[in-house]
Amino acid sequence: MALTSSYIGGQDVPSTDTYPNIDPATGRSLGDVTLGSADEVDRAVACAAATQRAWVRTTPEERSDLLTAWAGLVERDAEQLAHLESQDTGKPLSQARADAAVAARYLRFYAHAIDAYYGITIPKGPDLHAYTVREPFGVVGAIIAWNYPMQLFSRSVAAAVATGNASMVKPADETPRTAVALARLSVEAGLPAGLVNVVTGTGEQTGAALTAHPDVAHLSFVGSTEVGSVIAHAAAARVVPTVLELGGKSAQVVFADADLAAAAEAVARGALQNGGQTCSAGSRLIVHTSVQDQLLDLVAERFRTTSIGPGAEDLDLGPLVSSTQLARVEGFMDDLAGGELVTGGGRPSGEHLRAGSYFEPTLIRGVDSQGRIAQEEIFGPVVTSMAFEDEEEAVALANATAYGLLGAVWTRDLSRGHRMAGALRAGQVFVNNYGAGGGVELPFGGWGRSGYGREKGFEALNSFTQTKTVVVKL
Repeated sequence: MALTSSYIGGQDVPSTDTYPNIDPATGRSLGDVTLGSADEVDRAVACAAATQRAWVRTTPEERSDLLTAWAGLVERDAEQLAHLESQDTGKPLSQARADAAVAARYLRFYAHAIDAYYGITIPKGPDLHAYTVREPFGVVGAIIAWNYPMQLFSRSVAAAVATGNASMVKPADETPRTAVALARLSVEAGLPAGLVNVVTGTGEQTGAALTAHPDVAHLSFVGSTEVGSVIAHAAAARVVPTVLELGGKSAQVVFADADLAAAAEAVARGALQNGGQTCSAGSRLIVHTSVQDQLLDLVAERFRTTSIGPGAEDLDLGPLVSSTQLARVEGFMDDLAGGELVTGGGRPSGEHLRAGSYFEPTLIRGVDSQGRIAQEEIFGPVVTSMAFEDEEEAVALANATAYGLLGAVWTRDLSRGHRMAGALRAGQVFVNNYGAGGGVELPFGGWGRSGYGREKGFEALNSFTQTKTVVVKL
């Protein structure tokens, strides 16, 4: 089994200090991973800073061509990348293939977007010429989560380097391999060695060194609200701008006139995709009392017919990412907040699943909206349901958590759909569809405990640049 090393300046940087990368489907090691220290982080940041000084002088056209070439290599190696992703995360292989395709799409999107990213002129009178330009920060650090490693890598790095920054990535310790592979492909595509660096390791050691480094001028983080708060404090101490994409407890609100079959499929898909380990999974189902039984029956039936197994078998549901995450999800089953377990609630049966971190698709009816299971992010294939009588109550239930990432409204009344979209406290709202984060083009980020700042779409270019205003007297 090969060692996964940090990748700095176009070279593998191994270390004798390692930890095992555990396959969540079997509990066995996939190989060792370098535990990056503050020294490796310092080396990577210094390398990035030196490379960025030349990179910022390249033209948008040059950057566009290189990002396009990089996207092509990701597409070339998509199958290999998908297998690495599936092994590391446990997700079904078809979902990992989709992640590889989206990773390439991010690179291609920002390759094109940078060609149309302009400043503005400001009318100040005939004797003054005032204009703005957008300039990069320099070295930006990205700490990415384990649930969508390839997508999160590309969405951060593509926008960062397109706008003239250099990037230093700390992947999740559970899922390091595709980040290193993508960085290698950047050099093969012709991007300067040292522009994109990856230091593997834990958050406590490697991540802490990155957030505290004095030469990292911008930070982005995807992960839990608790860790995001720690990173925000460290960034605030250095007055460093930060984009935080944190937890979610997103609501799917289903009215009596909704297409119940479509809503049920979206609810089930959100819970099953990536094992429910998606910050925008739509884990709270808020349904009108008159159709509650019918909708829950549809969701429960979909859950009961779910096929479960290792990611390589490409079934509906793979294992959770680790035994630690499995224990967390199981812990929520100790108190259902007055709810009734409809289906699931534990580990699936079967000798072949016993060694892995598997959890059944779970539906719980009628939970107290203030209970822990309805308030905290579970990050597993678990849906809790609540009933409402009218629109006002639906809004109150949907907004009854400290999170504000996504929401969905299911109704044939489009006037109601627009009213609800305005009333829901969330960074994205879907009406009669659910994208669990939506497409590459859609700005993405949260309110409240779901974080701040935006990635994805054209707005991400603003996140990775700062405005300079120039005023010239003629």
